[in-house]
Amino acid sequence: MARRYNYRRVKIHHSYSIPEFAKLLDVHKNTVSRWIAAGLQTIDKKRPLLIQGTVGRAFLQARQPPKSKCGPNEFWCFKCRDRRKPAFDEADYRPVTPTSGRLQALCPVCSRIMNRGVRKAEISRACPDVRVTEKVEQQRIDDSSDPTLNVVIKQEK
Repeated sequence: MARRYNYRRVKIHHSYSIPEFAKLLDVHKNTVSRWIAAGLQTIDKKRPLLIQGTVGRAFLQARQPPKSKCGPNEFWCFKCRDRRKPAFDEADYRPVTPTSGRLQALCPVCSRIMNRGVRKAEISRACPDVRVTEKVEQQRIDDSSDPTLNVVIKQEK
């Protein structure tokens, strides 16, 4: 799978040497040299080779792999770096706002938790073949109006 580089770090009004460009994108300088051999244009052929910011940014944008959305019954597993159907065809819905939340399921390959953001009204369309259980978050102590019972009250003598 192709890696995504943050092309937004490249300033368009700046020229970069190969080591500067490599450090900016957190890659090895040989990677930048391979990009030059693959078509990344330099300002001229004289040493040190300089890469203009607008050209470098356009090159990285053109090389970005296309994003793909998960289809019905699919979740994205960050560990496997692939779309997967949930293990046991089960998922939990945890509300984030009154109208939307996230579905959580286990990856059948690596057993990690996979997440998928979804609106509450569209759960049946996003995961028609998955049994979805709504999990209500426990109330936090700060949100309760009842005083705590484990407070020691000093009595006056």
